[in-house]
Amino acid sequence: MTIALHHTLVVREVFGPTVQGEGPSTGRRCSFVRLGGCNLTCTWCDTPETWDARRFDLRQTLARRTVQDIVTRATEGLPDLVVITGGEPLLHQQQDGWRSLLVVLRGAGVETEVETNGTQTPDPLTVDLVTRFNVSPKLGHAGDPEGKRIRPEALAALHATGKAAFKFVCQTPADVEEVAAFAQTHALDPSRVWVMPEGTDTTTLGARLAEIADPAIAAGFNVTHRLHVAIWGDEKGR
Repeated sequence: MTIALHHTLVVREVFGPTVQGEGPSTGRRCSFVRLGGCNLTCTWCDTPETWDARRFDLRQTLARRTVQDIVTRATEGLPDLVVITGGEPLLHQQQDGWRSLLVVLRGAGVETEVETNGTQTPDPLTVDLVTRFNVSPKLGHAGDPEGKRIRPEALAALHATGKAAFKFVCQTPADVEEVAAFAQTHALDPSRVWVMPEGTDTTTLGARLAEIADPAIAAGFNVTHRLHVAIWGDEKGR
C-alpha cells in the first residue's frame, strides 16, 4: 500500500470548523469532507449536487482534489474530529486517495467519522482507521426499492466492527415503527440507534421531532436533532 499526498479524490466540498449536527457526536466541533457519488437516489436528499446528473452539472459541482489539499483544509482551525460524508463515501474505498486520506488524518491526530448509507461493506483498512461509522439505512419513504437500499451483508459487517451507530431519518411515527422492525430483523442494539427528523428548515424539523420523539424513546432508541439546521438553516458549508 502506497500512501501519498498527491493521491486524489472527487470532492464536493471541505468545510469547517463547524459542529457535527447529528447522531452520537452531536455538538462536537469538527470539519467535514464531502465526497461525490452515491448509489442511492433518495427523494429528499439534501445534497443531490453530489450525485444527481439529471439536475446538476457534476463537472461544476465536483472536483478532483489532492489528499494534501483536503487534509490541509480539513484541519484548519485544529478540529479534533473530521467527518467524511457524501454522497456515499465508502464507494471510494478502492481508490488510493481514500487509503491515503485515512492514513494522513490518523497521522494528524484527529478522529475520523464516516457517514454511510449502510449498503457498502467496509474493508479492513477502513475499519482499522475509522473512529466511528454513522450508518444511516434508508426507510421506504426515501424512494429506492428495498433491495437497493438495504444490503444485509453490509449492515452485518458494519455492525460487527463495534464502531457503528445507526441513524434513521424519520418523518412520522409510522417511520419509527419501521425502524423498530428493522432493528429487530437486523439484531441492532436499540442503544446504538438514533432517530432524527427529516427536514431542511427549523419549522419542519420541530414539527417532525415532536411527532417522533415519544415513540422513539418508548422503543428504546436515542433521539437526535439536526443541530446544524437549527443554527444555520439550509446554508451550505455549515
